Amino acid sequence: MFKRLLSLLLAGVLIICLAACGGSAEKANGAEETPAAAQSGADAVKESETEKKDSTAASSETEPAPEPSGNVMLYSSLKEAQLEAVKEGFMKKYPKIKMDYYAAGTSKVATKLATERQSGQIACDVVWVGDPSNYITFKEQGILEAYDSPEAANIDAAFKDPDNCYVGGRLIAMGFAYNTNNVKEEDAPRVWNDLLKDEFKNQIVMTDPGESGTTFYLVAGMMENDKYGIDFFKKLKEHGTELESGTTSTHTKVAANAYKVCIAVDYVTQTLEKDGSTIKFVYPDEDLVAISSPIALIKDSKNQDNAKLLFDFILSVEGQQILAANDCSPIRNDVIKEGALSIDEIVARSMTIDNAYIAEHDTEFLSEYDKIFK
Repeated sequence: MFKRLLSLLLAGVLIICLAACGGSAEKANGAEETPAAAQSGADAVKESETEKKDSTAASSETEPAPEPSGNVMLYSSLKEAQLEAVKEGFMKKYPKIKMDYYAAGTSKVATKLATERQSGQIACDVVWVGDPSNYITFKEQGILEAYDSPEAANIDAAFKDPDNCYVGGRLIAMGFAYNTNNVKEEDAPRVWNDLLKDEFKNQIVMTDPGESGTTFYLVAGMMENDKYGIDFFKKLKEHGTELESGTTSTHTKVAANAYKVCIAVDYVTQTLEKDGSTIKFVYPDEDLVAISSPIALIKDSKNQDNAKLLFDFILSVEGQQILAANDCSPIRNDVIKEGALSIDEIVARSMTIDNAYIAEHDTEFLSEYDKIFK
């Protein structure tokens, strides 16, 4: 009896041990996770999701930005050949942007802008003319878009609007041109009053300031200067000075021996000289008239992003080199044009001109000039 009870007791203990071993085996086989194992699995999922996000971000960063495209329109008083050169360089850099331009004298460009402004929509994105005083008027009219171009840091502060509404795009020097066939180099005018010498009587021609922004700027700048004033132009008229309607025509008349000298633009003279004409430019020893020919963006134009690209391109080393190769004087010190004075030399010789005063009294200056010459 005792033996039978002992056998039953041992069998029960064996069954309990086997059940315990079976439970441990199930846990060991992963049927039930411990808290540590569950946390480890969650961390693995999170790590996988992070890697996926990082991979997506890296893929996004390596995707190239879309290439600029569309249109941009420039109104300018530059010569057609110069604008063509700028267009070619710009469209080579941005082949998907179509650049167009309207080329005319400063007064015609200003009139076109005024007409379009009255109609409610100016059709250009960038304006680039010769007379800096025009931009004060444009700014007052509220038609300019302020833009702090990264390239403008390379331009002298004297040629920049403090509110970033415009900045000089090239440098124009006003001086004298003479025909080398009938004026010796040592006899060429060196200062403005040299034009009043007897040898130049009835032998001087100048561009009508009503047709040319650069000549108007010279006339207004000298009229408001006590050293010259209106009397200087009265003396020029008495000395037999004649008018031509266009800048190029003025210079070609000297090149053709019709006159000995003219009040001249540096780049126009140098272009003719390079083409073989017997004409040469002289920088005045003092009171040189330097014109920064600003560029500006038109407010709310159709192609603002492309306008900024064109603005930057014109001011860049690449753009300024194109201008220098096409007879424009660069406005950056790090771009040199052969045969031209450096910017520092031009500034050192230049007459001080109050652009704001000229903008305020522009019609008065032109009226006084017309009374003398017309």
